[in-house]
Amino acid sequence: MQTVRHSEHTLKTALISKNPALVSQYEKLDAGEKRLMDEAFRPDSDLFGPITLHSQSDWITSHPEAPQDFEEFFSDPYRKIPSPQKHSIYVQCIGLLGNTRSISEEYVKWLKGYCEAFFYGLTVKLLEPVPVSATRCSFRINDNTQNLQIHAGQILKFLKKKKPEDAFCVVGITMIDLYPRDSWNFVFGQASLTDGVGIFSFARYGSDFYSSHYEGKLKKLQKKSSSDYSVFDNYYVPEVTSVLLLRSCKGIFGRVWRHFWLSQRGRRCYWRLVGGGQGCSTPYSAQDTPPRPRQGMILSNM
Repeated sequence: MQTVRHSEHTLKTALISKNPALVSQYEKLDAGEKRLMDEAFRPDSDLFGPITLHSQSDWITSHPEAPQDFEEFFSDPYRKIPSPQKHSIYVQCIGLLGNTRSISEEYVKWLKGYCEAFFYGLTVKLLEPVPVSATRCSFRINDNTQNLQIHAGQILKFLKKKKPEDAFCVVGITMIDLYPRDSWNFVFGQASLTDGVGIFSFARYGSDFYSSHYEGKLKKLQKKSSSDYSVFDNYYVPEVTSVLLLRSCKGIFGRVWRHFWLSQRGRRCYWRLVGGGQGCSTPYSAQDTPPRPRQGMILSNM
């Protein structure tokens, strides 16, 4: 186990900018918002707290990347920016997220509130939930874990067709496991940044997914035709616990955040420290103390 911790000097170097545009925005903040920004540099702050790497398979360990400060990120000409015409984050539920409709709706409200706090200034809207059959996607039973999986790439095409005119991005969420192609075992999520759509699964965030008594296992897929989605009528949905909710909040945050750095493939933005996005790729590392959603994505010359 390893802990990544950044000093006050490192954070200030990475985050404070003399860019006139950022300075102007900072000066318009009220006293409370400026205190929030100042909090980033306190040793006891959890805004940019340490990140715990639980194993060598953690994303940060297994995918070394060159660092990037906020000035570089802000000045990138390919950075995707919300506009008055494209200012809404849409969340599309595919299938139930809870054992009942009421639990599923309450779950989504929590996720919506988390996104609204993190992406302050953007509107978060919920699209009407749809069953898997509405996507017309392919599906299978995973040979190793014997659980149902749906095709991520085909769901992206479905989301693209449904994308509203004012959408900055559309994020699909599901409690069904995903696979991107036949040769892959699974994938947590997949996105098309050029199309502004993404899909993320919370299936593996359940505490029992990797256990021997996981109830979502199926021995054989009884499929009468390519249009037969009856297997999803009573598919297993894990209990929504506080840990699952926390992991889901981190997951959807990470999926939306990726749409802000279109050209950042292979480069680690320091802003990945916000909200402990580490939980997106390594589900069990998301058990750490949850970060408080913050209203601010601007730091300037303080």
